[in-house]
Amino acid sequence: MSDQEKITVLIADDHPATREGIRRILEQAADICVVGEAKDGIETKKLVSQLRPNVLILDLIMPGPRPSEIEKWVREHHPETVSLILTAHDRDAYLAQMMEAGAAGYLSKNESGERLISAIRRVSKGANIFEKQQLFRVRQWKKDVGAKWQSLTKREREILRLLAEGRANKEIAAACDIVLRTVEKHLENIYEKLGVQSKTEAALWWAKHSADFAN
Repeated sequence: MSDQEKITVLIADDHPATREGIRRILEQAADICVVGEAKDGIETKKLVSQLRPNVLILDLIMPGPRPSEIEKWVREHHPETVSLILTAHDRDAYLAQMMEAGAAGYLSKNESGERLISAIRRVSKGANIFEKQQLFRVRQWKKDVGAKWQSLTKREREILRLLAEGRANKEIAAACDIVLRTVEKHLENIYEKLGVQSKTEAALWWAKHSADFAN
């Protein structure tokens, strides 16, 4: 098989040992060629532009731009490159974000080498390899968490974070430069939108889901 016929792959991960491990796995496949490695989001975008790989293997936790931003950029500027997420962070929120951004699949780093190679071959041919269970998880997360977060205004999100830090209403009012009654009204709206009954429940909701909105 000539180099022109091989599936070209760019590996984006901030851990050198992980990149080396992935490279060694892919070297077992005669039809796959690793053309480059990126250690952060900025380098990922640079190498996608330079190398135009068929497949981008993208980690979710790297320095630089958020993975969802990278994927949206790839879809806009280099649609010929398809992205396969390979991560140790199997959160429903991340799964939903990357699916919406346009990734072709989402795999755990615990997957076998054979499954990774198979996934690369499939997505390179235009297949979307999200599993039914993953689609179900995304639907449930959007319904149970995502929709509630989207319903909150910017001010309500700010107050929710302050509340979760243990701030009293007067402290929240001072931090936001608003009157106490306005804080109380915002809290009422927050409780209603999140489906909770108290400060404690709202703080627990944020503690449980704050990581969903950090990536």
